[in-house]
Amino acid sequence: MIYLGYKLQDFHQIDLMKRIVIGSGVRKDLPKHLRELGVSDPLVIISGATETHNIAREIGDILSSERYEVHIFKISTSSAEEVERLHNEISKDLKIVRGVIGVGGGKAIDSAKYIAWRLSANFISVPTVPSHDGIASPFTSLRGLPTIVSIRTTTPLMILADMEIISRSPKRYLIAGVGDLVGKYTAVLDWRLAHNLLGEYYAEYAASLALHSVRHVLSSWERIRYGTVEGYRIVVEGLISSGVAMCIAGSTRPASGSEHLFSHALDKIANYPALHGEQVGVGTIMMSYLHGKNWMKIKKILEKLGAPTTARELGVSEDKIIEALVIAHKIRPDRYTILGRDGLSREAAERLARITGVIP
Repeated sequence: MIYLGYKLQDFHQIDLMKRIVIGSGVRKDLPKHLRELGVSDPLVIISGATETHNIAREIGDILSSERYEVHIFKISTSSAEEVERLHNEISKDLKIVRGVIGVGGGKAIDSAKYIAWRLSANFISVPTVPSHDGIASPFTSLRGLPTIVSIRTTTPLMILADMEIISRSPKRYLIAGVGDLVGKYTAVLDWRLAHNLLGEYYAEYAASLALHSVRHVLSSWERIRYGTVEGYRIVVEGLISSGVAMCIAGSTRPASGSEHLFSHALDKIANYPALHGEQVGVGTIMMSYLHGKNWMKIKKILEKLGAPTTARELGVSEDKIIEALVIAHKIRPDRYTILGRDGLSREAAERLARITGVIP
């Protein structure tokens, strides 16, 4: 059985990560950081089943050489069923787990984060790709849950971003990270709208932090474009900053709005056709138009980076784009956005997609 998180209350608790380490080769210092943070063993490492598993084994060797008891597991999908199976396997093998280290992309990080939460263990995030802000947030997305939006789990105790590893990841993941970051622009606009119209809690500092990540990545697009280590670092730092903003807000509000609802809707009707950040980038173009903002600037920069900006580039039909826009407001009815309570009609959705060039 998958547990869906916490009960909404009139307050929220801010839990921030205690250490963020970014640099080339920093994985070698992981034992030192764990000792300083008071994390003992046994430790569990969870990775993907392919390339990231080799990195997990290397990290396991580093820890073992410092006399840590380490157990390595791999996961092939981030489905709720698979994650629960792995949780049960770990619980059966180990009476207690002091720390869970997630090594990989979204699949491994989210799975490890959820399992750490279930085991009441410290969570250490070791991303291998810079594709989305789940590497630093206290929220988890798993496929196959009753809800397809994120659930509250646990804040990483530590994030270790080894640029030697991350900068070797395919450039597509780097550009997807930019797409996820630009989505914070419309997310904050939606949040502010909900505050002004409905009196929803609005954390000015968290919103400003999220917007700073957007501005920084947009102003640095030329450095990101060439896939240099510096470009990768800019995106990684932006994604971590977004995760911090969510910790402060106590929700995904500063990072997820109507553009994410569109992406989730597309996942639902088209079975995850592209990378999360790629879909969010396209959603941001359209939602910026609805907000009356400069959507053309965002589209132009995404195009120059080689990010998808059309249905064809996302690998979906025009009808799927329109359908996703029509049902997006239903994905999370409790979250007010520019889409309103009633959403878009099919005619309005088609017009929006055509005006912004998402469909011809």
